[in-house]
Amino acid sequence: MDKALVGVIGGSGLYAMDSLQDVQELRIDTPFGPPSDAIMTGRVDGVAVAFLARHGRGHKLIPSEVPYRANVFAMKTLGVRYLISLSAVGSLRQDLRPLDMVLPDQFIDLTRRRESTFFGDGAVAHVSMAQPVCPLLTDVLARAVQAAGLPQEQRLHRGGSYVCIEGPQFSTMAESHWYRSMGASVIGMTNMPEAKLAREAQIAYASLAMVTDYDCWNPRAPHVTSDFALANLLKNAGHAQQISRAAVQLLGAERPASDAHTALAAALISQPQHLQGPIRERVETLLA
Repeated sequence: MDKALVGVIGGSGLYAMDSLQDVQELRIDTPFGPPSDAIMTGRVDGVAVAFLARHGRGHKLIPSEVPYRANVFAMKTLGVRYLISLSAVGSLRQDLRPLDMVLPDQFIDLTRRRESTFFGDGAVAHVSMAQPVCPLLTDVLARAVQAAGLPQEQRLHRGGSYVCIEGPQFSTMAESHWYRSMGASVIGMTNMPEAKLAREAQIAYASLAMVTDYDCWNPRAPHVTSDFALANLLKNAGHAQQISRAAVQLLGAERPASDAHTALAAALISQPQHLQGPIRERVETLLA
């Protein structure tokens, strides 16, 4: 099985990575079942990369159905050390306009139906989520945006909280105002538990969030619909492809040492030598 340095997970409207060459399609089984789709591996300017469509090609999975544990565990078995999430989000702030891009540095997890840990079944770990994204990987993405360039009317915003809801329905107006009162910047349905699982897998994680709408709180903007959001996302798809390629180039050259790469050193309570069978194999994979 080919090893990859960088993993890219594409959200709505992003079902392939145009710059990926020498592509192989891998069907991977994990202790948590198969990932959302086949993982496409190959090289981007000489750097080994694995790409996965989060909702499956053709967009077959609602956010609650995405097999987050299988997706991240498969990336881990491929050797991924840096995981880039490409995601559509709604804006909860006036200054975050549709077509802008955001690099969130915090998450608020309001999901309810999703398995959010690799541990249990006799193995215990408590990873720190104080900094849920890797600041070094976020910096790489910021520089990649600069290298790729954005149209003058679009802006990149660094920092802010991403509130993750269960979906698949969009928010009520009351909920949208509640999220704003929390100080959240953007709203989405998919970055949790993805970020938690990446930390447990000792993979550096960061999200490039592409604003498509103002959710439903803004009286001067149309309320979000799938058609409206996807239309704006597709306008940004080409930029997302360029940014991903530039980020991979930087990661291939720099390979920053992230705190996420040793996240289990102070978090793992159960020692592998005291575990048995499949749970021991699972933990040893996460520690690799």
